Amino acid sequence: MSEQSLPDDARPEYTDALPAYAERVLDVAELIPPGRVMTYGDVAEWLDEGGPRQVGRVMALYGGAVPWWRVVRADGVLLPGHELRALDRYRAEGTPLKEASQAADGHLPRLDMKRARWDGGERAEGHT
Repeated sequence: MSEQSLPDDARPEYTDALPAYAERVLDVAELIPPGRVMTYGDVAEWLDEGGPRQVGRVMALYGGAVPWWRVVRADGVLLPGHELRALDRYRAEGTPLKEASQAADGHLPRLDMKRARWDGGERAEGHT
């Protein structure tokens, strides 16, 4: 992903300051309750800014300090390279999962998106 595809305030400036767009994405990630998830697209829609790729880029660059495992792909596949760490978190939080079939690559479960997805619900009232 190129930096040109990020909103202007999300392009890295190579300073210690966190871009404003990144701050907003991370703020949304912190709102997601344990055991629930939002997709990259859900976060972009919540913010009414950017898109799934921009949110993914922010999470890849800055997401380590927030519950990154709660911002996910829409298909429920666990984040490549972080599957086992995320799976431990999902199990600890009681996040709904769909167990993998024996034929599934790596036999890793997926998120049960119908049950795990969070739309902001009651906590959305404080969003501005």
